[in-house]
Amino acid sequence: MTVRPLADRVLVKPLEEEEQIKGGIIIPDTAKEKPQEGKVIAVGPGKMTESGEKIAMNVKVDDKVLYGKYAGTEVRLDDEDYMIMSESDILAIIE
Repeated sequence: MTVRPLADRVLVKPLEEEEQIKGGIIIPDTAKEKPQEGKVIAVGPGKMTESGEKIAMNVKVDDKVLYGKYAGTEVRLDDEDYMIMSESDILAIIE
């Protein structure tokens, strides 16, 4: 399935955090925090200003990014979990 985000939206695949066991205690999936790091899968064309100019996107496909804890909307496509968020929800690009 092909997904094309609109305007300044970005489709991100959250990266799974490695499971860490501290003191022999295994933390259940329901108590784990959501990952805040992901890989950009698709990027929208950019936001349009009122004068009709297109503002270029700063992120591109395959960028590794950090985003806010409560950013975006979770979606499930082809049995995979993704996040759709505005480019402004992305805090940094990891190089």
